[in-house]
Amino acid sequence: MSFQIGDTAPDFEADTTQGHIKFHDWIGNSWCILFSHPKDFTPVCTTELGYMAKLEPEFKRRNVKIIGLSVDPVDNHAKWAVDIEETQGAKPTYPMIGDPDLRISKLYGMLPASAGGDASVRTPADNQTVRNIFVIGPDKKIKLIMVYPMTTGRNFDEVLRIIDSLQLTSTHKVATPVNWRPGDDVIIAGSVSDEEAKKIYPEGWNAPRPYLRIVPQPK
Repeated sequence: MSFQIGDTAPDFEADTTQGHIKFHDWIGNSWCILFSHPKDFTPVCTTELGYMAKLEPEFKRRNVKIIGLSVDPVDNHAKWAVDIEETQGAKPTYPMIGDPDLRISKLYGMLPASAGGDASVRTPADNQTVRNIFVIGPDKKIKLIMVYPMTTGRNFDEVLRIIDSLQLTSTHKVATPVNWRPGDDVIIAGSVSDEEAKKIYPEGWNAPRPYLRIVPQPK
């Protein structure tokens, strides 16, 4: 099964490093980042998990919960966390899902349904497609899907920027332009007519083209 932006994120129950969860209940009224890993004790993932531990306060400030997934048992995750802290200078305090039967990886379309169900006999290369980032909104809808190769570390500063854009555009009728950063000008959404825009922005806007209406970022 494959998913698109706007689809409901599949619900599931799973064991994590912080106990058993029902995914949708765990998200609650927060935003969520679910990011997956092909195997414990893999080098690129070790750096990623450590960096996310450092960034977690920034995500919390934005009402975003972080949860990882790796195709190994929860007990292995706890041992891996020691290595992450020693090598990256930060220990994950967010939960890590154990997926040794590949059930959740298959549910989210990261592995084919025919994939073997015993994680212990699978190599990282067997699970190389389990390198996804899903951003899920409080409405449990998928807002973003990113897929990375095993040899390229993920850019979680970019994910933080995307969260800022998603949260801004979910509450204001705007879109964010290329390389936007918080505080930069934004674009009035194409779904907003000029008549409606005049009510929202009585001071007007800069329009190098009729379809490109630029305004300061709403407060």
